[in-house]
Amino acid sequence: MSGKIDARLAQLGIVLPSLSAPAANYVPTVRSGNLLFVAGQVTFQDGKVQFVGKLGREFAVEDGQKAARLCALNIMAHVKAALGGDLDRVKRCVRLGGFVNAVPDFTDHPKVVNGASDLIVEVFGEAGKHARAAVGCGSLPLGVAVEVEAVFEVA
Repeated sequence: MSGKIDARLAQLGIVLPSLSAPAANYVPTVRSGNLLFVAGQVTFQDGKVQFVGKLGREFAVEDGQKAARLCALNIMAHVKAALGGDLDRVKRCVRLGGFVNAVPDFTDHPKVVNGASDLIVEVFGEAGKHARAAVGCGSLPLGVAVEVEAVFEVA
């Protein structure tokens, strides 16, 4: 199915990644009423984990932003699948939660999570503007640098 958001993705040169499989006993998305909850997505690309390490040690802020962007791409792929291939059914991104695997004295978590936020707004426009949390963590699954979860309002 091709719509306005798919056209926007094509215009931006963005191809959504293949869906990642859950790593434990959960599902990637849950719809409750008009809200679609997307489980935390990590930095999978082509079936391989990327960006393994910590911000402030292996990675700089710019690398973390790329990692967060990859998480957002994975989020959008799951949203598209949950909505039967129609991203135009997204009414708005309600919230993103970003988790940053960082050394204890790292303080630029919001800048890192901007990699996800900026992409969501770039793709969905005004409907992409969302509430957000950016939290530092001592570790994340598979040792990845960033994980992002999301909530969308959908039609």
